[in-house]
Amino acid sequence: MPSWNPSAPCNELPALPPNEELETRAVLKLCIDARSSLGELKQAAHRIPNQGMLINTLPLLEAKASSEIENIVTTTDKLFRNVGSEDQADPATKEALRCSRALFEGYKTLGDHPISTRTAEHICSTIKGVEMRVRSVPGTTLVNSATQAKVDTPPSGEKLLRDMMANWEQFIHAEDGLDPLVRLAVSHYQFEAIHPFTDGNGRTGRVINSLLLIKEGLLNLPILYLSRFIIANRAEYYDLLQQVTRDHVWEPWVLYILRGIAETAKWTTAKIDAINNLSAHTKEFVSQANPAIGREKLIDLIFRFPYCRISDVVVAGIAQRQTASTYLRRLADLGVLSEIDGTREKLFVHPKLLNLIGSEDNTFIPYDATVSAIGIALRPTPLL
Repeated sequence: MPSWNPSAPCNELPALPPNEELETRAVLKLCIDARSSLGELKQAAHRIPNQGMLINTLPLLEAKASSEIENIVTTTDKLFRNVGSEDQADPATKEALRCSRALFEGYKTLGDHPISTRTAEHICSTIKGVEMRVRSVPGTTLVNSATQAKVDTPPSGEKLLRDMMANWEQFIHAEDGLDPLVRLAVSHYQFEAIHPFTDGNGRTGRVINSLLLIKEGLLNLPILYLSRFIIANRAEYYDLLQQVTRDHVWEPWVLYILRGIAETAKWTTAKIDAINNLSAHTKEFVSQANPAIGREKLIDLIFRFPYCRISDVVVAGIAQRQTASTYLRRLADLGVLSEIDGTREKLFVHPKLLNLIGSEDNTFIPYDATVSAIGIALRPTPLL
């Protein structure tokens, strides 16, 4: 194996598949748990008839966390408030919104062409808001943000990078019997080690992780909130990446990714069940409190858009503008929504949903005052 020097381009990065054993006994044991947890998450997603509820919420949380790993920090409130009005957002929120869009666009293209260098370029371009191609200029070096010490120098030279990316493509599509979750862990390391772009590599690689799970049929929607686990274990994430590069030791890295998938899938399943329960409770409450506005489409809409505009109701075909405004105001009168003043277009926020999405807790205080104000405890959630 070539020796590693953090100050020299790693142009001899070993090709995939690695020569080292990947499917150790410990790895295979954890694969079972991760696959089981993903299966439960897949079923939880099926239980929600309004799939837009998931597509419009969980990918935003993943994008927020993935951006935060790169020290691009925004808030859940800012993200949802600026969906559909990105031009009004601050730079960090804009970039996180673009990351979410990259995930969704990548998901939509899965049926059109396989995951490839082209996919990665499109994802990175969407995240950065400018055209991004495999880098052709030398000089990319990764440094410790605290000490400024060099920690790695990725490979250099466009032809070499494209050859490495071609090998990466072949590996992710190989039919060699390797467990798909192990393949995901290995391909994610390799993508980050190649570091094909001048910026946006981490976020691009984490979007591709979600797409690989869908490609393998382990999920149907890009709803795994894996970046949450990485943020909670960020130092270990970078240490293990470097350990593979420096020492060619794969097992700890693969186990880390498998543990992240298993724990995150369980957390996301509990969150989906919580959202689904809040949705059912809200529909029942509104239909009893004001049957005139208790239509299912309207309630589904305010779960798709935690910040809802009159135009959202109109575009959804639920009502014309004046009636749409009346519906949202009546929901505000019931305490389901809160009207926000001082915005260019009337904006109504859904506090219970926003609190549920952004909280570790999976409980909510019911609308019905006769129910205990302590809150309804939903499915227990493992705290990471």
